[in-house]
Amino acid sequence: MADKIYIFDTTLRDGEQSPGATMNQREKIRLARQLERLGVDIIEAGFPAASQGDFEAVQAISTAVDNCQVAGLCRALTKDIDRAWDAIKGAKNPRIHTFLATSPLHMKYKLGKEPDQVLAMTEKAVHHAAQYTPNVEFSAEDASRSDWDFLAKVTEVAITAGATTINIPDTVGYAQPDEYGDLIKYLIDTVPNSDRAVFSVHCHNDLGLAVANTLAALKNGARQAEVTVSGIGERAGNASVEELVMSLRTRANYYELETSIETEQIFPTCRLLSMIIGQPIPPYKAIIGANAFAHESGIHQDGMLKDRRTYEIMTPESIGRTHSELVLGKHSGSHALQKKIEELGYRLDDEHLQLVFAAVKALADKKTQIFDEDIEAVILEEVFRIPDHFKLVNLSVQSGNTGVPPTAAIVMEVDGEEKKHATFGVGPVDAVFNAISDVVGRKPKLKSYLVNAVTHGTDAQGEVTVRMEDGDGCRSAVGRGADPDIIVASAKAYLNAMNRLAKMEEDRKCDTL
Repeated sequence: MADKIYIFDTTLRDGEQSPGATMNQREKIRLARQLERLGVDIIEAGFPAASQGDFEAVQAISTAVDNCQVAGLCRALTKDIDRAWDAIKGAKNPRIHTFLATSPLHMKYKLGKEPDQVLAMTEKAVHHAAQYTPNVEFSAEDASRSDWDFLAKVTEVAITAGATTINIPDTVGYAQPDEYGDLIKYLIDTVPNSDRAVFSVHCHNDLGLAVANTLAALKNGARQAEVTVSGIGERAGNASVEELVMSLRTRANYYELETSIETEQIFPTCRLLSMIIGQPIPPYKAIIGANAFAHESGIHQDGMLKDRRTYEIMTPESIGRTHSELVLGKHSGSHALQKKIEELGYRLDDEHLQLVFAAVKALADKKTQIFDEDIEAVILEEVFRIPDHFKLVNLSVQSGNTGVPPTAAIVMEVDGEEKKHATFGVGPVDAVFNAISDVVGRKPKLKSYLVNAVTHGTDAQGEVTVRMEDGDGCRSAVGRGADPDIIVASAKAYLNAMNRLAKMEEDRKCDTL
């Protein structure tokens, strides 16, 4: 039988540290439940000592999932460990994950500690964590640049103190696959009590080797892989769960390793993350990109027509993708839509189903075909948006090369009160944003504006993502909007970001009361 690999997902911790990937608590819980559905073994919910918001999010996630271990990350400090335990103790299977740097560079310049002091700190931290739970993971930060003999001593001390999982991270993506595999084998063979712990790896992608290094480590005895959805994370990101899992599945005879991942949930999970953080999946992204199962070359098309295995080593269905097209119109029934929504990986109550059904019907009046991506865009637009302080009612834009400046006339609701305004801009989108800013009474700084077509065709919905900062730069927000009219989509995205900024201010006021 194949050996079991434990999948430790750190999207909600390391992934959220990726610039622009910040999530609110509601979004984190939604993603955590999807990770549970995906079949990950451990969810690293966050860094509770980082802030009160992080603490509350970890605490909420701990009680939101039933079938996953929930880990809280903490430095090797008593106060951090106590804080982490307070956040995760409500989980059905909590894990304390504590870390300490072990490389000469980090010990000297970051910690200002001698090796003997690091050994003592390791023993103290792990022993303290083990008083709360037997499920303790210790990470030797920057392990791939550490002295191997010293790393073996740290590992032995951590296991003796009570660590049941030892993580050997390639923190800065420096290692090479053969070298990294040899390190894992060396530790397992050298550390006298290595049989009392599961060895884990956490690889960053600075040289594009995160998945390769993880696979090399698994081949040499590591049995836990720390990954993120779509490989998001600090700097160049982490090993991506979809690439790792599908490598193990596609090359099962080579690795003889298996996971508990429900691979049909891979694409829905990646798509959900993309929509939450407002960052589109790159078309050339392995496994999940739009081009991953696209064939344009005549030779490739000929091969595919004869036997799809000629140019596809896995099926789109195996990761939860489908190329089927759903055509809905005024006479389509809600049962057909509900079935399609379930196939896409969403579970909606009756109220939300009727909301989406009405929106899809309205969209069907404007488009000849409704695709899966259209339905997903509607779900995210209608169901998973935060409550609106500012709401778009009507919008009219005049633009062209007539010599008259582009003009936007807008009707909005501000906390239930209808307001109207018209103004100019250098272009139609600028005019719309100016009108909204005038009505709301604030002018945040627009940092990015991104437009994507949800599907193909000239009648495709436009999906707009904006990123903005408030005036003092202390808060930033991502907004997303989808509509067949790209100007309307832009207005929705801008208002979505405005609502997020307003929600941040509201939460901040509540915290100070």
